[in-house]
Amino acid sequence: MITADQILAHLVGDYLLQSHWMAQNKAKQSLAAGIHAVSYTVPFLLLSQNWKAIAFICITHFLIDRFRLARWVVYLKNGYLGEVVTATGYRDDVPPWLAVWLLIIADNTIHLICNGIALAVWP
Repeated sequence: MITADQILAHLVGDYLLQSHWMAQNKAKQSLAAGIHAVSYTVPFLLLSQNWKAIAFICITHFLIDRFRLARWVVYLKNGYLGEVVTATGYRDDVPPWLAVWLLIIADNTIHLICNGIALAVWP
């Protein structure tokens, strides 16, 4: 179960602790993605000191952001196989502002699921 504390830790880590440089480069450079994943994970130390949970949160965050996995989830869930899509995972017929926000929501949801699993399996 995802708690309000987990959501707050996610918001602090993903938005307050993420610099502009991290946001601009995390999908292009492993260093930026790694620094962001570590800083993202810091607030979760208030929720758990279990090294497996903390490592899972950090590693999944790195993988999701570095390889833009939310884009591929959007792409697959919409059945766009074989179609040309934009960087958001949506086709060009989706208004850009909407595609960006839908991608952000999908990305946040994937992170929250991973964090919830980590904290449930390794409290």
